[in-house]
Amino acid sequence: MSEMRFPLVPWSEFQKQLPKDTLFDGKAWRSAPVPLQLSDRHLELLDQLGPLLATFVRSCNLLYRHSVEGRRPQWISQWMDYGKPQELIEISRSAIWKNEIPQVLRPDLILTEEGFALCEIDSIPGGIGLTAWLQETYSKLGFPILGGDFGMRVGFQSVFPEGEVFISEEASDYRPEFEWLCGVERVKKAELGFGDSKRIYRFFEAFDWDKIQGLKESMSPDVLMTPPIKPYLEEKLWLALLWIRPLRDFWKRELGDKGFGIMQRVVPESWVMDPTPLPPHAVLPGLGIQDWSELNKMSQKERELVIKVSGFSPLAWGSRGVWFGSDLSTEEWSLVVDEAVQSFKVAPRLLQRYVKGSSLTFPFWNEEGTVMEMKGRARISPYYFLFENQVVTGGALATICPLDKKRIHGMKEAILVPVAGK
Repeated sequence: MSEMRFPLVPWSEFQKQLPKDTLFDGKAWRSAPVPLQLSDRHLELLDQLGPLLATFVRSCNLLYRHSVEGRRPQWISQWMDYGKPQELIEISRSAIWKNEIPQVLRPDLILTEEGFALCEIDSIPGGIGLTAWLQETYSKLGFPILGGDFGMRVGFQSVFPEGEVFISEEASDYRPEFEWLCGVERVKKAELGFGDSKRIYRFFEAFDWDKIQGLKESMSPDVLMTPPIKPYLEEKLWLALLWIRPLRDFWKRELGDKGFGIMQRVVPESWVMDPTPLPPHAVLPGLGIQDWSELNKMSQKERELVIKVSGFSPLAWGSRGVWFGSDLSTEEWSLVVDEAVQSFKVAPRLLQRYVKGSSLTFPFWNEEGTVMEMKGRARISPYYFLFENQVVTGGALATICPLDKKRIHGMKEAILVPVAGK
């Protein structure tokens, strides 16, 4: 990262920009007198990742369809469909949105000295309104912000110019953001059904599908929905498929040699925790183990690994279904590994190398408005909007958490700021 070159904004100036309404009701974090400045190298990589991740998600959609059709191995679609009811699988395979993919993508990127480590790709991302407000606020305060003054607002309006946002009760914390961004009249409660809406922005997880009235009735050529009901695209397992050698030619053809190289540099080495026995002479590539139970025998130092619930589960979002091997006792780790193996056909798990982000020292205001400093690690969450065959970076949210926090996410101890542009 480059040296910080921005002057610190006075607390009194920032206070003037704070919203008078309920935009941030129930949320708390630390504010800062500057945005996060990244190096030119990091900013260039953010530009490259937008189109690349859109291509990756399209490729995942293609690979799944080919698997269903028998043109690719059947285990691919089987993995992605585990734990999902047959009715939902049939909905997700509807010809109506055969080639549709989400129009908003947000990868969560751990900041490292060399670049980024990609934790997941969120296609139903929260924080759109929050990031838009931060972007507009810090722009007013005189900072050059990635995406410009209104990149987030314009990006969302471009992919969703009209229609209603349907938010589930579980995701209701995000309702004020969308009401601020779109207007109160356009934000609806998903559980009450879609009514006669012809354009729908889905802000509810696929696992809530049976709570939504009229979901099957929305399967009409006259109704546009983004993101489409394709829970298989919301699985983290796709990151592990990047590392499976028999699929390498497919990924290189779809992503290009350069794109495939970038993806393998940013995506930590990953494995699907499939309990299918290996031949006696075989081991899991990169791990050197023959059976998942051998993970239990690793020392705490060797367990720089993370286990994550892949997708179709209430545990798969909000940093809940995540376990860090080096933080757990041998007994606790063994229970997590055993549960992962036993639940494979109900809620598959992803195993990833843990990547420790680079540390940085960043200023923030305490409750009295005094500038303090915190040593921490940062997660960068860029928002990519897909419309008219373009991929536009609307802006990016930086979440900086104290060094002792391995789960880098929104919390009261975290500093939340927009990412600065050039």
